[in-house]
Amino acid sequence: MTTPPFGQPVAQFDAVDLPKLTQLAEAIVAHLPASCVIGLVGTLGAGKTTFVQAIARAADIDSDAVTSPTFTLLQTHQGQINLHHLDAYRVADEDEFTELGVDELFEDTEAWTLVEWADRMPRVMPPETLWICMTIADDDQQRNIGLFCDDAMIQRGVDAVVRAMDAAK
Repeated sequence: MTTPPFGQPVAQFDAVDLPKLTQLAEAIVAHLPASCVIGLVGTLGAGKTTFVQAIARAADIDSDAVTSPTFTLLQTHQGQINLHHLDAYRVADEDEFTELGVDELFEDTEAWTLVEWADRMPRVMPPETLWICMTIADDDQQRNIGLFCDDAMIQRGVDAVVRAMDAAK
């Protein structure tokens, strides 16, 4: 397992509004592997659930069905890719998080696992996690988004995401 590699991001997107967030989600769905673990980090209101909804739309999943799993802890959605959506905010500790069956979810080769508040459980997250850190920009309607990873395959996907975002400008 790993700790979040929060140093320099491997990709940075600033002043991201909702349309640009949608583009970023579409690029991520298009360029990351069929099985992926994404750790979402940010304060309350940073847009973690909104980002998961954008990923869902890009994967042909009804985004209206995607809500914050703060109280349910885990939701699974099926579409072009299957999404396991977890929230670690109300999880007491790593043992409780593991009891949710996260190891099996992380190993699901036919799904993405997205974990909100993943920084609360860094030692449980797999080393190939793509960490997405969201901060509220000066304009409350925009976000700054940093992508962090230590995995070569995920890094190649992130590089393709950056190229796609640059081409969309």
